[in-house]
Amino acid sequence: MSERLEAPESPGITIGISGPSRRSAAHRLINLGLRLHGAHTHYIRPGSHTDVSLLDGLVLSGGTHVHPNRYGQQPQVTARYDLKRDETDFRLLEQAEAIDIPVLGICRGAQFINVFHGGSLCQNVTPLRMKTRHRPLLLPLQTVQLVADSRIGRLMHSTLIGANRIHSQAIKQLGRNLRVTALDNDLFVQAIENTGQQWLMGVQWHPEYLLYHTGHRRIFSHFVHAARARKLERLESRHTAIGQQGD
Repeated sequence: MSERLEAPESPGITIGISGPSRRSAAHRLINLGLRLHGAHTHYIRPGSHTDVSLLDGLVLSGGTHVHPNRYGQQPQVTARYDLKRDETDFRLLEQAEAIDIPVLGICRGAQFINVFHGGSLCQNVTPLRMKTRHRPLLLPLQTVQLVADSRIGRLMHSTLIGANRIHSQAIKQLGRNLRVTALDNDLFVQAIENTGQQWLMGVQWHPEYLLYHTGHRRIFSHFVHAARARKLERLESRHTAIGQQGD
């Protein structure tokens, strides 16, 4: 009889951070938010062929606008686009979904998750806003209403929070297998999550600039916890398969 291998109780985890070619302060802060909770990180640039099966979680960070051709439209505003990054993020999400690892989308990342699931975006929300405006990144001055029975509602321990805002695009038509979990005072979507088994969440604001705030820091801690739990499941399945082959 072969000896069964035991999975480690608390394995190290590696989180992929997808971003632009040149890292900014935002990406360094995301890196900090993850490392604060024990994760290692791997930065993924546009055009990278990173093997997602080697990762334990995926963060889609902020940046340029998602090109409208991804949701069947033409550009209606002058904006910066990165087609190579769109292609890379699409491939990353496909692979992450296939192996069921946690995904966190921030600003553009949340929008891309929605587009990936067949949804669309409002290309310019600025002239449509009546009650909200751009807020400093370092101050949670925008009011956001959370759905109590949601992942973001539970981890924030409140249904009303402060957040920052710099985006000019927003989710319009919701994608398949997603639910809205937060709105701002103009009723634009501020957070989404999936309705299936995978841990997947997108937030429209930038929690990495609010790491000094316990609630926003908790977004990263819960994500890392989910990535660690999923890795343990994958390791257990692998060890069980090895044990069965040896019997």
